[in-house]
Amino acid sequence: MERRPGTPSLLRELNDRAALDLLLPGIPLTRTQISEQTRVSKVTVAQMLARLEERGLVTVVGQQEGGRGPNAALYSVVPSSAYVAGLYVELDGVSAGVADVTGRVVAEVSVNPNGAANPVELVRGAVDRACRTAGVQMSRLSAFVIGSPGVVDPQTGDPSLAIDLPEWHEGVLGSLRGALNRPVIIENDVNLAAMAERACGAAQGLDDFVLVWIGVGLGMSAFLGGKVHRGAAGAAGEIGYLPVPGAPLPEDVRHPANGGLQSLVGASVVRMLAGVFGFAAPTAEQAVRAAGAAAADHHTSANGTGSRTSGPAARANEFLGELARRVATGVASVAVVLDPGLVVLGGDVGLAGGAALANRVAAEVARICPASPRVVPTAVTGPPVLCGAMLAAVDQARTDLLDSV
Repeated sequence: MERRPGTPSLLRELNDRAALDLLLPGIPLTRTQISEQTRVSKVTVAQMLARLEERGLVTVVGQQEGGRGPNAALYSVVPSSAYVAGLYVELDGVSAGVADVTGRVVAEVSVNPNGAANPVELVRGAVDRACRTAGVQMSRLSAFVIGSPGVVDPQTGDPSLAIDLPEWHEGVLGSLRGALNRPVIIENDVNLAAMAERACGAAQGLDDFVLVWIGVGLGMSAFLGGKVHRGAAGAAGEIGYLPVPGAPLPEDVRHPANGGLQSLVGASVVRMLAGVFGFAAPTAEQAVRAAGAAAADHHTSANGTGSRTSGPAARANEFLGELARRVATGVASVAVVLDPGLVVLGGDVGLAGGAALANRVAAEVARICPASPRVVPTAVTGPPVLCGAMLAAVDQARTDLLDSV
């Protein structure tokens, strides 16, 4: 905001922003509660609320009962003050959601690209379908946040290395902003998943943690001091390229599966490894989940009628142990540099492995690294990247709404 002298109009503006900021999460408050939290008199709060009501941003939603005297009116932000869209663009699909300014999700859809590659067409088509499902006109959307695999240039906001999405390159952000005529942000998908993890997952409220994403691709997001660490070129977290023992060095930056950590724990490699131990499945997620179930059966049997020494349970433990050793190689490399207190395993494989994989990784990291972070599986319910995209879009919409007061 422009710095101006402390005029009465500026003070009214600051007060109105403070009241609106309190109400944006959608939790109703009385005038007394707003007065206590803003340290502004109840008379001034009444004037603030009247101005916000006149602008259609705040309304009375009920009464607080149980106190002495007349019931106090409860005020809340008008949810339809702003709507936003969050998207996750992958090689084989696009998911999109619409949320109101309180963060309430009003629609989520999945769209098959059907061969379409143009980013503007993909985004517009997915958002149009989500808006029709939500009963919200696209023109009412005030912010768009799009999750994309690969590196996003922190200076331009454009994708600079999206291996699986060749159409997503320099200039895409400008095209999207021009076509949608709204603020658009493109963000790395794992960074968005980490935002969701911090807001409502295993890292809730933490300022320092690492999310390791194990899925079709391999990635990482590091929260340091409450902020995502992106690096000078936006490449922080691209641990698929990490040189590790047992894997050749990547020879081509556009094909990390041929070397580095990605060649040890990428989804296709995990699926093949699972097959070696007798857990062949169409996807790595299904294979890891099946092994986890077999290992749990072994644990139950050991606590009941005696431990099994062979069969599916033993093979499951061998497979999970080998997978944990491979994952721990990457986690230890990160831990010895960043020393995070918490490492969250996300992505399809991290979710499927659950505590069985996380506990094994933690033990392996402690064995080979002086830093011993707590390792846990993701706790985000629902699609984490899409969740993070909508959270980021809501934050943007709230900032814009406050700036308009």
